[in-house]
Amino acid sequence: MKKTIITMLIALVAMVASAETYNYLKFTKTSGTTLTYSVEGLKLTYDASNVYVVNNETTATIALAEVQDMYFSNEAGGNDFILGDVNDDGNVSIADVTALIDYLLGTNDGINLDAADCNTDNNISIADVTALIDYLLSKSW
Repeated sequence: MKKTIITMLIALVAMVASAETYNYLKFTKTSGTTLTYSVEGLKLTYDASNVYVVNNETTATIALAEVQDMYFSNEAGGNDFILGDVNDDGNVSIADVTALIDYLLGTNDGINLDAADCNTDNNISIADVTALIDYLLSKSW
C-alpha cells in the first residue's frame, strides 16, 4: 500500500511541478539523507519497487521503500552525495573501490556510507564493490 501511495504522490508532484519552475528535485530517504538532483534533462520513471532518476548529470535508482518525501526546490542544499563517490573527492574512480574494500576489511571508517551503498540495498557489502566496478566499466548504474 505504501508503495502505491508513494508512486501516486510522485506522479502527482511531477504534474504539479510542470506548471512551475524549479531547479532541483529532492528525495528524503527514511535514513534522513536528502538526495538532490538537478531538473536539467530530468526524467523520472518507476516500477513497483524503484524510482529511476535520469538527468544531464547522473542516473540513480532509489527504492520506493526508502523514500520518505519527495519535493521540488530552488535550493540545492541537503546531504548531497554522488553515488559511488565513497571517499567524497567529487569523482567516482578506482580510488573509491579501494576505499570501499578497505572499509569492508575494517581498515577505513572514514567513508561516505550513503555513497558506498552502490546497489542501494541499505547494506554495505561486497555486492556494492561489484556494483561500483560495474559502474566504472559501463558508466551506468
